[in-house]
Amino acid sequence: MGLVNMIRNGMRSFLRIEKAQPSAIVINEEMTFGDNAAKNRIWYRGKSYELQQLYSQLSTTRLSFWGAHSTPGQEIRKIHTGLPGIIVKVLRDAVLYDMNDLEFEDSKHEDLWEDIAQDNDFKKQLKEAVKDALVIGDGAFRISFDSTVSQYPIIEWVSGERIQIKNKRGRLHEVVFTTRFDENKQTYTLEEHYGFGYVTNKLYRGDAELDIHSTEYTQDINDFTFDKHLILCVPFSIFESDVERGRGESIFDRKTDTFDALDESWSQWMDALRSGRTKEYIPESLLPRDPRTGTFMKPNAFDNRFIKIASDRAEGASNEITLQQANIPHESYLATYITALDLALQGIVSPSTIGIDVKKLDNAEAQREKEKTTLYTRNTIVEALQEFIPQLVSMTINSFNVLNRRPIEEIAVNVPFGEYANPSFESQVETVSKAKTSGIMSIEASVDELYGDSKDEQWKSEEVIRLKSEQGISEVDEPYVNTDLDGFSVERGDELASENHEQELPNENGSSESTSQHE
Repeated sequence: MGLVNMIRNGMRSFLRIEKAQPSAIVINEEMTFGDNAAKNRIWYRGKSYELQQLYSQLSTTRLSFWGAHSTPGQEIRKIHTGLPGIIVKVLRDAVLYDMNDLEFEDSKHEDLWEDIAQDNDFKKQLKEAVKDALVIGDGAFRISFDSTVSQYPIIEWVSGERIQIKNKRGRLHEVVFTTRFDENKQTYTLEEHYGFGYVTNKLYRGDAELDIHSTEYTQDINDFTFDKHLILCVPFSIFESDVERGRGESIFDRKTDTFDALDESWSQWMDALRSGRTKEYIPESLLPRDPRTGTFMKPNAFDNRFIKIASDRAEGASNEITLQQANIPHESYLATYITALDLALQGIVSPSTIGIDVKKLDNAEAQREKEKTTLYTRNTIVEALQEFIPQLVSMTINSFNVLNRRPIEEIAVNVPFGEYANPSFESQVETVSKAKTSGIMSIEASVDELYGDSKDEQWKSEEVIRLKSEQGISEVDEPYVNTDLDGFSVERGDELASENHEQELPNENGSSESTSQHE
Protein backbone atom coordinates (compact mmCIF):
# COMPACT_ATOMS: atom_id res chain seq x y z
CA MET A 1 0.00 0.00 0.00
CA GLY A 2 2.91 2.32 0.67
CA LEU A 3 4.16 1.84 -2.88
CA VAL A 4 0.71 2.59 -4.29
CA ASN A 5 0.49 5.80 -2.26
CA MET A 6 3.94 6.81 -3.42
CA ILE A 7 2.92 6.25 -7.04
CA ARG A 8 -0.28 8.23 -6.51
CA ASN A 9 1.56 11.09 -4.88
CA GLY A 10 4.15 11.06 -7.63
CA MET A 11 1.46 11.17 -10.32
CA ARG A 12 -0.23 14.08 -8.63
CA SER A 13 3.00 16.02 -8.34
CA PHE A 14 3.95 15.27 -11.95
CA LEU A 15 0.69 16.20 -13.76
CA ARG A 16 0.11 19.94 -13.65
CA ILE A 17 -1.85 21.86 -16.30
CA GLU A 18 -0.96 25.46 -16.84
CA LYS A 19 -3.42 27.91 -18.39
CA ALA A 20 -2.59 29.22 -21.83
CA GLN A 21 -0.92 32.59 -21.89
CA PRO A 22 -2.23 35.22 -24.31
CA SER A 23 -0.16 35.55 -27.45
CA ALA A 24 0.67 38.82 -29.13
CA ILE A 25 -0.58 38.64 -32.71
CA VAL A 26 0.57 41.53 -34.87
CA ILE A 27 -1.01 42.19 -38.24
CA ASN A 28 0.58 44.85 -40.40
CA GLU A 29 -1.98 46.60 -42.54
CA GLU A 30 -0.89 47.23 -46.08
CA MET A 31 -2.61 50.56 -46.70
CA THR A 32 -4.26 53.45 -44.91
CA PHE A 33 -7.79 54.55 -45.70
CA GLY A 34 -6.47 57.11 -48.17
CA ASP A 35 -4.19 54.60 -49.90
CA ASN A 36 -7.03 52.11 -50.16
CA ALA A 37 -9.28 54.82 -51.61
CA ALA A 38 -6.66 55.58 -54.26
CA LYS A 39 -6.43 51.89 -55.16
CA ASN A 40 -10.21 51.58 -55.51
CA ARG A 41 -10.36 54.69 -57.68
CA ILE A 42 -7.77 53.17 -60.04
CA TRP A 43 -9.90 50.03 -60.31
CA TYR A 44 -12.92 52.18 -61.12
CA ARG A 45 -11.04 54.16 -63.79
CA GLY A 46 -10.34 50.89 -65.56
CA LYS A 47 -7.04 51.74 -67.27
CA SER A 48 -4.77 48.72 -67.66
CA TYR A 49 -1.55 50.78 -67.64
CA GLU A 50 -2.64 52.50 -64.40
CA LEU A 51 -3.33 49.13 -62.74
CA GLN A 52 0.11 47.94 -63.88
CA GLN A 53 1.80 50.96 -62.30
CA LEU A 54 -0.29 50.71 -59.13
CA TYR A 55 0.46 47.06 -58.38
CA SER A 56 4.15 47.46 -59.21
CA GLN A 57 4.36 49.84 -56.22
CA LEU A 58 2.46 47.61 -53.75
CA SER A 59 4.78 45.32 -51.79
CA THR A 60 2.25 42.59 -50.90
CA THR A 61 0.85 41.97 -54.38
CA ARG A 62 3.90 40.57 -56.17
CA LEU A 63 2.16 37.24 -56.82
CA SER A 64 -1.04 38.79 -58.18
CA PHE A 65 -1.69 39.03 -61.90
CA TRP A 66 -1.27 42.79 -62.11
CA GLY A 67 1.74 42.75 -59.77
CA ALA A 68 3.65 39.98 -61.57
CA HIS A 69 6.33 40.75 -64.16
CA SER A 70 6.80 38.70 -67.33
CA THR A 71 10.10 37.08 -68.26
CA PRO A 72 11.90 39.18 -70.89
CA GLY A 73 10.99 37.89 -74.31
CA GLN A 74 7.85 36.12 -73.04
CA GLU A 75 5.67 39.12 -72.28
CA ILE A 76 1.93 38.62 -72.03
CA ARG A 77 -0.64 41.24 -72.83
CA LYS A 78 -2.55 42.18 -69.65
CA ILE A 79 -6.19 43.04 -70.36
CA HIS A 80 -8.63 44.67 -67.95
CA THR A 81 -12.28 43.71 -68.38
CA GLY A 82 -13.62 47.00 -66.97
CA LEU A 83 -16.08 45.13 -64.75
CA PRO A 84 -15.65 47.23 -61.54
CA GLY A 85 -16.56 50.48 -63.28
CA ILE A 86 -19.52 48.86 -65.02
CA ILE A 87 -20.91 47.54 -61.72
CA VAL A 88 -20.79 50.97 -60.07
CA LYS A 89 -22.37 52.80 -63.00
CA VAL A 90 -25.20 50.29 -63.38
CA LEU A 91 -26.03 50.30 -59.66
CA ARG A 92 -25.95 54.10 -59.50
CA ASP A 93 -28.24 54.50 -62.50
CA ALA A 94 -30.60 51.75 -61.31
CA VAL A 95 -31.15 53.63 -58.05
CA LEU A 96 -31.23 57.27 -59.14
CA TYR A 97 -33.34 56.61 -62.25
CA ASP A 98 -36.22 55.48 -60.00
CA MET A 99 -35.88 58.37 -57.56
CA ASN A 100 -38.96 60.58 -57.64
CA ASP A 101 -39.36 64.22 -56.62
CA LEU A 102 -39.02 65.00 -52.94
CA GLU A 103 -42.26 65.33 -50.98
CA PHE A 104 -42.53 68.20 -48.48
CA GLU A 105 -45.26 68.84 -45.94
CA ASP A 106 -44.73 72.60 -46.28
CA SER A 107 -44.87 74.06 -49.80
CA LYS A 108 -42.67 76.95 -48.65
CA HIS A 109 -39.82 74.52 -47.95
CA GLU A 110 -40.41 72.77 -51.26
CA ASP A 111 -40.12 75.98 -53.28
CA LEU A 112 -36.95 77.03 -51.46
CA TRP A 113 -35.31 73.62 -51.92
CA GLU A 114 -36.10 73.56 -55.64
CA ASP A 115 -34.37 76.91 -56.08
CA ILE A 116 -31.33 75.78 -54.07
CA ALA A 117 -31.12 72.41 -55.85
CA GLN A 118 -31.34 74.01 -59.28
CA ASP A 119 -28.73 76.62 -58.38
CA ASN A 120 -26.28 73.92 -57.21
CA ASP A 121 -27.10 71.30 -59.89
CA PHE A 122 -27.88 68.90 -57.05
CA LYS A 123 -28.85 65.93 -59.24
CA LYS A 124 -25.40 65.84 -60.83
CA GLN A 125 -23.71 66.10 -57.45
CA LEU A 126 -25.90 63.31 -56.06
CA LYS A 127 -24.79 61.01 -58.88
CA GLU A 128 -21.19 61.83 -58.03
CA ALA A 129 -21.88 61.17 -54.34
CA VAL A 130 -23.40 57.72 -54.93
CA LYS A 131 -20.53 56.80 -57.24
CA ASP A 132 -17.87 57.88 -54.73
CA ALA A 133 -19.68 56.17 -51.85
CA LEU A 134 -19.58 52.90 -53.80
CA VAL A 135 -15.97 53.31 -54.97
CA ILE A 136 -14.24 55.16 -52.10
CA GLY A 137 -16.56 54.22 -49.25
CA ASP A 138 -17.87 57.59 -48.11
CA GLY A 139 -17.72 61.35 -48.47
CA ALA A 140 -19.58 64.40 -47.24
CA PHE A 141 -21.67 67.31 -48.46
CA ARG A 142 -20.73 70.68 -47.00
CA ILE A 143 -22.35 74.10 -47.06
CA SER A 144 -20.52 77.34 -47.70
CA PHE A 145 -21.57 80.91 -48.45
CA ASP A 146 -20.25 83.29 -51.08
CA SER A 147 -22.43 86.20 -52.10
CA THR A 148 -20.31 86.79 -55.21
CA VAL A 149 -21.23 83.31 -56.47
CA SER A 150 -24.82 82.75 -55.31
CA GLN A 151 -27.42 84.17 -52.96
CA TYR A 152 -28.25 80.62 -51.85
CA PRO A 153 -26.14 78.19 -49.80
CA ILE A 154 -23.44 76.52 -51.93
CA ILE A 155 -23.59 72.71 -51.75
CA GLU A 156 -20.29 70.90 -52.40
CA TRP A 157 -19.60 67.17 -52.47
CA VAL A 158 -16.19 66.06 -51.18
CA SER A 159 -15.09 62.44 -51.64
CA GLY A 160 -13.83 60.28 -48.80
CA GLU A 161 -10.07 60.54 -49.46
CA ARG A 162 -10.24 64.28 -48.68
CA ILE A 163 -12.11 64.14 -45.37
CA GLN A 164 -11.59 62.98 -41.79
CA ILE A 165 -14.63 62.02 -39.74
CA LYS A 166 -14.29 62.43 -35.98
CA ASN A 167 -16.85 60.80 -33.71
CA LYS A 168 -17.40 61.22 -29.99
CA ARG A 169 -19.20 58.45 -28.10
CA GLY A 170 -20.41 56.96 -31.36
CA ARG A 171 -21.88 60.23 -32.65
CA LEU A 172 -20.65 62.70 -35.24
CA HIS A 173 -18.49 65.39 -33.65
CA GLU A 174 -16.52 67.02 -36.46
CA VAL A 175 -15.60 66.62 -40.13
CA VAL A 176 -12.26 67.89 -41.40
CA PHE A 177 -12.03 68.75 -45.11
CA THR A 178 -8.48 68.68 -46.49
CA THR A 179 -7.40 70.64 -49.57
CA ARG A 180 -3.86 70.64 -50.97
CA PHE A 181 -2.76 73.42 -53.32
CA ASP A 182 0.46 74.82 -54.76
CA GLU A 183 1.44 78.47 -54.62
CA ASN A 184 4.83 80.08 -55.31
CA LYS A 185 6.40 76.65 -55.76
CA GLN A 186 5.26 75.65 -52.27
CA THR A 187 2.71 73.01 -51.29
CA TYR A 188 0.14 73.98 -48.69
CA THR A 189 -2.61 72.06 -46.89
CA LEU A 190 -5.86 73.72 -45.87
CA GLU A 191 -7.93 72.04 -43.16
CA GLU A 192 -11.52 73.18 -42.72
CA HIS A 193 -13.04 71.94 -39.45
CA TYR A 194 -16.84 71.69 -39.58
CA GLY A 195 -18.46 71.15 -36.20
CA PHE A 196 -21.70 71.94 -34.41
CA GLY A 197 -21.94 75.71 -34.33
CA TYR A 198 -18.55 76.51 -35.84
CA VAL A 199 -16.31 76.38 -38.90
CA THR A 200 -12.58 76.90 -38.23
CA ASN A 201 -9.72 76.88 -40.74
CA LYS A 202 -6.06 75.91 -40.40
CA LEU A 203 -3.24 76.30 -42.91
CA TYR A 204 -0.14 74.09 -42.97
CA ARG A 205 3.08 73.96 -44.95
CA GLY A 206 4.44 70.57 -44.17
CA ASP A 207 3.96 70.19 -40.40
CA ALA A 208 4.22 73.89 -39.63
CA GLU A 209 0.98 75.81 -39.07
CA LEU A 210 0.77 79.21 -40.77
CA ASP A 211 -1.51 82.19 -40.55
CA ILE A 212 -4.68 81.51 -42.55
CA HIS A 213 -4.29 84.78 -44.49
CA SER A 214 -0.67 84.19 -45.54
CA THR A 215 -1.52 82.80 -49.00
CA GLU A 216 -3.54 84.24 -51.84
CA TYR A 217 -5.78 81.16 -51.94
CA THR A 218 -6.82 81.50 -48.28
CA GLN A 219 -6.62 85.25 -47.69
CA ASP A 220 -10.43 85.69 -47.84
CA ILE A 221 -11.25 82.69 -45.63
CA ASN A 222 -12.53 83.43 -42.13
CA ASP A 223 -13.82 81.43 -39.17
CA PHE A 224 -17.41 81.87 -38.05
CA THR A 225 -19.82 80.54 -35.46
CA PHE A 226 -23.59 79.99 -35.43
CA ASP A 227 -26.28 77.95 -33.67
CA LYS A 228 -24.72 74.99 -31.84
CA HIS A 229 -27.60 72.72 -32.87
CA LEU A 230 -26.56 72.94 -36.53
CA ILE A 231 -23.60 71.48 -38.42
CA LEU A 232 -22.96 72.56 -42.00
CA CYS A 233 -21.96 69.15 -43.36
CA VAL A 234 -23.47 65.70 -43.69
CA PRO A 235 -21.31 62.56 -44.21
CA PHE A 236 -22.70 59.94 -46.58
CA SER A 237 -21.85 56.26 -46.80
CA ILE A 238 -23.68 53.14 -47.95
CA PHE A 239 -21.75 50.29 -46.31
CA GLU A 240 -19.98 50.38 -42.94
CA SER A 241 -16.27 49.61 -42.77
CA ASP A 242 -14.98 46.89 -40.46
CA VAL A 243 -11.45 48.28 -40.65
CA GLU A 244 -11.99 52.01 -40.10
CA ARG A 245 -14.66 52.54 -37.45
CA GLY A 246 -17.03 55.33 -38.34
CA ARG A 247 -16.06 55.28 -42.01
CA GLY A 248 -17.71 53.76 -45.06
CA GLU A 249 -16.65 50.68 -46.98
CA SER A 250 -16.09 50.47 -50.71
CA ILE A 251 -17.95 47.90 -52.75
CA PHE A 252 -14.51 46.81 -54.10
CA ASP A 253 -12.85 46.12 -50.74
CA ARG A 254 -13.56 42.39 -50.75
CA LYS A 255 -13.44 41.96 -54.51
CA THR A 256 -10.06 43.23 -55.73
CA ASP A 257 -8.52 39.74 -55.68
CA THR A 258 -11.41 38.30 -57.70
CA PHE A 259 -11.21 41.21 -60.16
CA ASP A 260 -7.51 40.41 -60.53
CA ALA A 261 -8.29 36.72 -61.16
CA LEU A 262 -10.95 37.63 -63.73
CA ASP A 263 -8.49 39.79 -65.66
CA GLU A 264 -5.95 36.98 -65.55
CA SER A 265 -8.38 34.37 -66.92
CA TRP A 266 -9.45 36.65 -69.76
CA SER A 267 -5.86 37.71 -70.58
CA GLN A 268 -4.72 34.08 -70.58
CA TRP A 269 -7.52 33.13 -72.97
CA MET A 270 -6.68 35.97 -75.34
CA ASP A 271 -2.96 35.09 -75.16
CA ALA A 272 -3.77 31.49 -76.08
CA LEU A 273 -5.76 32.67 -79.08
CA ARG A 274 -2.86 34.82 -80.23
CA SER A 275 -0.34 32.04 -79.71
CA GLY A 276 -2.65 29.54 -81.41
CA ARG A 277 -2.90 31.36 -84.72
CA THR A 278 -2.47 29.27 -87.83
CA LYS A 279 1.23 28.70 -88.60
CA GLU A 280 2.42 28.56 -92.22
CA TYR A 281 5.59 26.57 -92.85
CA ILE A 282 6.89 27.83 -96.20
CA PRO A 283 9.92 26.43 -98.04
CA GLU A 284 12.62 28.95 -98.79
CA SER A 285 11.95 28.75 -102.51
CA LEU A 286 8.31 29.78 -101.92
CA LEU A 287 8.91 32.60 -99.46
CA PRO A 288 7.16 35.87 -100.29
CA ARG A 289 9.45 38.58 -101.59
CA ASP A 290 9.31 42.34 -101.50
CA PRO A 291 7.94 43.41 -104.89
CA ARG A 292 10.21 46.48 -104.92
CA THR A 293 13.59 44.97 -103.91
CA GLY A 294 13.10 41.24 -104.43
CA THR A 295 14.35 40.40 -100.93
CA PHE A 296 12.61 37.94 -98.64
CA MET A 297 9.87 39.42 -96.46
CA LYS A 298 10.41 38.92 -92.72
CA PRO A 299 7.53 37.56 -90.62
CA ASN A 300 5.66 40.11 -88.55
CA ALA A 301 6.15 39.83 -84.78
CA PHE A 302 2.42 40.35 -84.20
CA ASP A 303 0.79 37.88 -86.55
CA ASN A 304 3.73 35.48 -87.14
CA ARG A 305 2.02 34.34 -90.32
CA PHE A 306 4.76 32.11 -91.72
CA ILE A 307 7.89 30.19 -90.74
CA LYS A 308 10.77 29.58 -93.16
CA ILE A 309 11.97 26.01 -93.73
CA ALA A 310 14.68 24.65 -96.02
CA SER A 311 13.64 23.73 -99.54
CA ASP A 312 13.64 20.06 -100.50
CA ARG A 313 16.16 19.73 -103.33
CA ALA A 314 15.79 15.97 -103.80
CA GLU A 315 14.97 14.63 -107.25
CA GLY A 316 11.24 14.53 -107.83
CA ALA A 317 10.50 16.36 -104.58
CA SER A 318 7.82 19.04 -104.50
CA ASN A 319 7.94 21.93 -102.09
CA GLU A 320 4.57 22.64 -100.45
CA ILE A 321 3.28 25.10 -97.89
CA THR A 322 2.18 23.36 -94.68
CA LEU A 323 -0.48 24.79 -92.34
CA GLN A 324 -0.78 23.87 -88.67
CA GLN A 325 -3.58 24.98 -86.34
CA ALA A 326 -3.21 24.72 -82.55
CA ASN A 327 -5.93 23.01 -80.55
CA ILE A 328 -7.17 25.64 -78.05
CA PRO A 329 -9.27 24.26 -75.13
CA HIS A 330 -12.05 26.85 -75.40
CA GLU A 331 -14.37 25.03 -72.98
CA SER A 332 -11.78 25.02 -70.21
CA TYR A 333 -11.05 28.72 -70.68
CA LEU A 334 -14.78 29.50 -70.75
CA ALA A 335 -15.44 27.55 -67.54
CA THR A 336 -12.57 29.37 -65.81
CA TYR A 337 -13.83 32.74 -67.00
CA ILE A 338 -17.42 32.07 -65.89
CA THR A 339 -16.28 30.91 -62.44
CA ALA A 340 -14.12 34.01 -61.99
CA LEU A 341 -16.99 36.20 -63.19
CA ASP A 342 -19.45 34.61 -60.74
CA LEU A 343 -17.03 35.19 -57.86
CA ALA A 344 -16.52 38.82 -58.88
CA LEU A 345 -20.28 39.50 -59.01
CA GLN A 346 -21.20 37.38 -55.99
CA GLY A 347 -23.12 39.36 -53.40
CA ILE A 348 -23.15 42.58 -55.44
CA VAL A 349 -25.12 42.33 -58.66
CA SER A 350 -26.57 39.67 -60.95
CA PRO A 351 -25.04 39.03 -64.39
CA SER A 352 -28.24 39.95 -66.25
CA THR A 353 -28.31 43.37 -64.56
CA ILE A 354 -25.05 44.40 -66.22
CA GLY A 355 -26.08 42.97 -69.59
CA ILE A 356 -24.42 39.53 -69.52
CA ASP A 357 -26.34 36.91 -71.49
CA VAL A 358 -26.93 34.01 -69.13
CA LYS A 359 -29.65 32.21 -71.07
CA LYS A 360 -27.28 29.42 -72.00
CA LEU A 361 -26.13 29.02 -68.41
CA ASP A 362 -29.27 29.36 -66.27
CA ASN A 363 -32.97 28.78 -66.63
CA ALA A 364 -35.55 31.51 -66.06
CA GLU A 365 -36.06 30.65 -62.39
CA ALA A 366 -32.33 30.74 -61.66
CA GLN A 367 -32.07 34.12 -63.39
CA ARG A 368 -34.87 35.55 -61.23
CA GLU A 369 -33.16 34.28 -58.08
CA LYS A 370 -29.87 35.88 -59.12
CA GLU A 371 -31.68 39.14 -59.85
CA LYS A 372 -32.55 39.31 -56.15
CA THR A 373 -28.89 40.03 -55.47
CA THR A 374 -29.21 43.29 -57.38
CA LEU A 375 -32.43 44.03 -55.50
CA TYR A 376 -30.71 43.58 -52.11
CA THR A 377 -27.83 45.86 -53.06
CA ARG A 378 -30.22 48.44 -54.50
CA ASN A 379 -32.34 48.39 -51.34
CA THR A 380 -29.23 49.08 -49.25
CA ILE A 381 -28.40 52.12 -51.39
CA VAL A 382 -32.02 53.33 -51.32
CA GLU A 383 -32.20 53.08 -47.51
CA ALA A 384 -28.96 55.04 -47.19
CA LEU A 385 -30.30 57.78 -49.47
CA GLN A 386 -33.66 57.94 -47.69
CA GLU A 387 -31.85 58.54 -44.42
CA PHE A 388 -29.24 60.92 -45.82
CA ILE A 389 -31.18 63.24 -48.17
CA PRO A 390 -33.66 64.52 -45.52
CA GLN A 391 -30.69 65.40 -43.30
CA LEU A 392 -29.03 67.28 -46.15
CA VAL A 393 -32.23 69.12 -47.09
CA SER A 394 -32.90 70.11 -43.47
CA MET A 395 -29.30 71.29 -43.00
CA THR A 396 -29.37 73.32 -46.23
CA ILE A 397 -32.67 75.06 -45.56
CA ASN A 398 -31.73 75.81 -41.96
CA SER A 399 -28.36 77.18 -43.03
CA PHE A 400 -30.27 79.57 -45.27
CA ASN A 401 -32.42 80.50 -42.25
CA VAL A 402 -29.31 81.17 -40.16
CA LEU A 403 -27.85 83.29 -42.94
CA ASN A 404 -31.02 85.40 -42.96
CA ARG A 405 -31.26 85.47 -39.13
CA ARG A 406 -34.30 83.22 -38.96
CA PRO A 407 -34.96 80.47 -36.40
CA ILE A 408 -34.13 76.84 -37.14
CA GLU A 409 -37.15 74.87 -38.40
CA GLU A 410 -38.22 71.25 -38.41
CA ILE A 411 -38.13 70.18 -42.07
CA ALA A 412 -40.39 67.22 -42.95
CA VAL A 413 -39.43 65.63 -46.28
CA ASN A 414 -39.93 62.22 -47.84
CA VAL A 415 -37.75 60.60 -50.52
CA PRO A 416 -39.91 58.28 -52.68
CA PHE A 417 -38.46 55.66 -55.01
CA GLY A 418 -40.16 53.67 -57.74
CA GLU A 419 -40.18 49.91 -58.04
CA TYR A 420 -37.08 48.19 -59.41
CA ALA A 421 -37.13 46.41 -62.78
CA ASN A 422 -40.65 47.39 -63.81
CA PRO A 423 -41.97 45.09 -66.56
CA SER A 424 -42.64 46.37 -70.05
CA PHE A 425 -46.03 47.81 -70.99
CA GLU A 426 -46.83 44.75 -73.12
CA SER A 427 -46.22 42.32 -70.26
CA GLN A 428 -48.22 44.55 -67.90
CA VAL A 429 -51.18 44.53 -70.30
CA GLU A 430 -51.03 40.75 -70.54
CA THR A 431 -50.84 40.26 -66.77
CA VAL A 432 -53.59 42.78 -65.97
CA SER A 433 -55.86 41.35 -68.68
CA LYS A 434 -55.55 37.85 -67.25
CA ALA A 435 -56.30 39.11 -63.74
CA LYS A 436 -59.34 41.08 -64.91
CA THR A 437 -60.85 38.30 -67.00
CA SER A 438 -60.31 35.89 -64.10
CA GLY A 439 -62.53 38.08 -61.93
CA ILE A 440 -59.91 38.99 -59.35
CA MET A 441 -59.35 42.60 -60.43
CA SER A 442 -61.81 45.42 -61.02
CA ILE A 443 -61.67 47.98 -63.81
CA GLU A 444 -60.49 50.65 -61.37
CA ALA A 445 -57.68 48.45 -60.04
CA SER A 446 -56.58 47.39 -63.53
CA VAL A 447 -56.35 51.00 -64.73
CA ASP A 448 -54.39 52.05 -61.65
CA GLU A 449 -52.02 49.08 -61.95
CA LEU A 450 -51.47 49.60 -65.67
CA TYR A 451 -50.71 53.32 -65.65
CA GLY A 452 -49.46 53.87 -62.11
CA ASP A 453 -47.92 57.32 -61.60
CA SER A 454 -47.64 58.04 -65.33
CA LYS A 455 -51.22 59.42 -65.33
CA ASP A 456 -52.95 61.60 -62.77
CA GLU A 457 -56.02 60.56 -60.78
CA GLN A 458 -58.46 62.62 -62.88
CA TRP A 459 -57.30 61.00 -66.12
CA LYS A 460 -57.57 57.53 -64.60
CA SER A 461 -61.11 58.26 -63.34
CA GLU A 462 -62.15 59.40 -66.80
CA GLU A 463 -60.54 56.33 -68.33
CA VAL A 464 -62.58 54.09 -66.02
CA ILE A 465 -65.79 55.81 -67.14
CA ARG A 466 -64.82 55.41 -70.81
CA LEU A 467 -64.05 51.71 -70.37
CA LYS A 468 -67.33 51.05 -68.58
CA SER A 469 -69.24 52.92 -71.26
CA GLU A 470 -67.62 50.89 -74.04
CA GLN A 471 -68.35 47.65 -72.19
CA GLY A 472 -72.00 48.57 -71.59
CA ILE A 473 -71.65 48.98 -67.86
CA SER A 474 -73.80 51.80 -66.49
CA GLU A 475 -74.02 53.11 -62.96
CA VAL A 476 -77.38 54.14 -61.47
CA ASP A 477 -77.68 56.14 -58.26
CA GLU A 478 -79.39 54.39 -55.39
CA PRO A 479 -82.91 55.71 -54.57
CA TYR A 480 -82.94 58.19 -51.73
CA VAL A 481 -85.27 57.53 -48.79
CA ASN A 482 -86.27 60.53 -46.71
CA THR A 483 -86.32 59.54 -43.03
CA ASP A 484 -86.71 63.07 -41.71
CA LEU A 485 -90.49 63.24 -40.91
CA ASP A 486 -92.12 66.10 -39.08
CA GLY A 487 -93.52 65.20 -35.67
CA PHE A 488 -92.07 61.66 -35.78
CA SER A 489 -89.85 60.51 -32.99
CA VAL A 490 -88.63 57.17 -31.76
CA GLU A 491 -88.27 56.32 -28.10
CA ARG A 492 -86.56 53.27 -26.71
CA GLY A 493 -86.47 51.60 -23.33
CA ASP A 494 -88.93 49.98 -20.96
CA GLU A 495 -91.35 52.93 -21.01
CA LEU A 496 -91.63 52.73 -24.78
CA ALA A 497 -92.30 49.01 -24.63
CA SER A 498 -95.13 49.51 -22.16
CA GLU A 499 -96.77 52.27 -24.20
CA ASN A 500 -96.54 50.50 -27.54
CA HIS A 501 -99.18 47.97 -28.39
CA GLU A 502 -99.79 46.02 -31.51
CA GLN A 503 -103.04 46.27 -33.32
CA GLU A 504 -104.17 43.98 -36.09
CA LEU A 505 -105.86 45.77 -38.96
CA PRO A 506 -107.65 43.95 -41.71
CA ASN A 507 -106.39 44.53 -45.24
CA GLU A 508 -108.20 44.30 -48.50
CA ASN A 509 -107.72 40.51 -48.73
CA GLY A 510 -109.23 39.93 -45.34
CA SER A 511 -105.95 39.01 -43.73
CA SER A 512 -104.52 40.90 -40.86
CA GLU A 513 -101.20 42.70 -40.46
CA SER A 514 -99.49 43.78 -37.28
CA THR A 515 -98.72 47.44 -36.75
CA SER A 516 -97.13 49.21 -33.86
CA GLN A 517 -98.83 52.33 -32.65
CA HIS A 518 -97.57 54.87 -30.17
CA GLU A 519 -100.10 56.76 -28.12
